[in-house]
Amino acid sequence: MRTLYFDCFSGISGDMTIGALLDLGIDGVDKDTFLNELSKINVDGFKVEFSRAEKLGIGAQDVDVVLTNGEMKDAGCANGLEHHHDHDNHDHEEHDHDHHHDHEGHSHEHHHAHVHRNINDVTTIIDNSTISDGAKDLAKRIFMRVAKAESKVHGKPLEEVHFHEVGALDSIVDIIGTAILIDMIKPDRICSSVVNDGYGFILCQHGHMPVPVPATAEIYADSNIKYRQVDVKNEMVTPTGAAIIAELSDSFGMCPAMNVVKTGYGAGKRDFAIPNVLRVILGETEE
Repeated sequence: MRTLYFDCFSGISGDMTIGALLDLGIDGVDKDTFLNELSKINVDGFKVEFSRAEKLGIGAQDVDVVLTNGEMKDAGCANGLEHHHDHDNHDHEEHDHDHHHDHEGHSHEHHHAHVHRNINDVTTIIDNSTISDGAKDLAKRIFMRVAKAESKVHGKPLEEVHFHEVGALDSIVDIIGTAILIDMIKPDRICSSVVNDGYGFILCQHGHMPVPVPATAEIYADSNIKYRQVDVKNEMVTPTGAAIIAELSDSFGMCPAMNVVKTGYGAGKRDFAIPNVLRVILGETEE
């Protein structure tokens, strides 16, 4: 059985997931093929940049979604976003987290536009794309997990919540990109380690929020994720990352006995006392 194991010892985010899946080096699942498939969503205003990163001696694939049309990236962690600098490579305290609102924030608010898409807008983008049906279905299910968490956090019905976070272009790329890669790899089974997250508080759009941030905590509560806090004073799991692993994995625990075929590492943007990478292991297990 073709089994994909997510080793979330340093948490998980959308860009880490894409990086790790590409880093597996599976035949036919490469950057060019990925970008060709991603172009089928027929949305402009972004480009994906790839580079190599080293995290405490571990080489990993670094993925960054660069917005080119002035649209702001996700910002405001408590609202369930995937902000690509949420694993930022800084020697940081909690205040380093809110890059788009405190370090760049007010100037960005004046010079860039937030695009407020709701879950229906995102679903339309997915349905109007020409990616595979399997990738479409998976992407919509992941987005729905984030949307439900947003609805709970904001205390509003799902159809009344407009999320610039859920609808932000970089989140769309992260989630649809993940769905594309999973559909290309076609594992028979996906499982995960216990998901490690940090502790403390991080500064977001609405002020200081506890780790895990509310949307991530709601995704934990509304899924079969097993999570624990480790001794890292920062966010390690983003809402998008939580939604991805909640939807993909059928169990959370030790890696099953397998003949390992490939391993891949996706880099986070921050530096921790532990390697800030997501490891994925592809192997063959018994039925």
